[in-house]
Amino acid sequence: MKACAFIRRLNRRVLALVAGLIVLTGGPAAALDTESPFASIDGGTLSLSQWEGQPVLVVNTASMCAFTEQYRDLQALYDRYRDAGLVVLAVPSNDFNQELANDAEVKEFCELVYGIDMPMTVITSVKGRDAHPFYQSLRDEAGFTPRWNFNKVLLDGDGALVETYAARVAPLSRSITRRIDALLADLSG
Repeated sequence: MKACAFIRRLNRRVLALVAGLIVLTGGPAAALDTESPFASIDGGTLSLSQWEGQPVLVVNTASMCAFTEQYRDLQALYDRYRDAGLVVLAVPSNDFNQELANDAEVKEFCELVYGIDMPMTVITSVKGRDAHPFYQSLRDEAGFTPRWNFNKVLLDGDGALVETYAARVAPLSRSITRRIDALLADLSG
């Protein structure tokens, strides 16, 4: 009897492992909401679907965070790859209580201190019940919710999730640029 119970537990673990490998290596991509518009900090709206065919790095940001210096590298990443097709979308959020009081202050701060000219949304919720529909779909379909400011989400040209990165992963890190290089090579080749 003990041997049978052990084998059943082992089989369940093996099946769970195989299912996880299928999802990681070849399962269907999560259907993320790329249609719901974000309000743009410059007025109007931005939609991830407007950049169809281009990889997009979506980053939840904050102006008063220990990681705020990453704005400099996000802009450098955008400058390096924008002509090849990469879009970097900054999504200011106060979900971790580290954003300035209003959109005008965020815009001024980012332009004056970091020279930001990448697309940027207004202050937007990225977690919880009030999260933007893109972030809700990211949570529901891929199991990812930002745990802090400057979490990064890389999408391919079809809007499918490629990878997520924690706040401590620098925008110009090899783990991010290698993936971007591969996505852009796929577009041009």
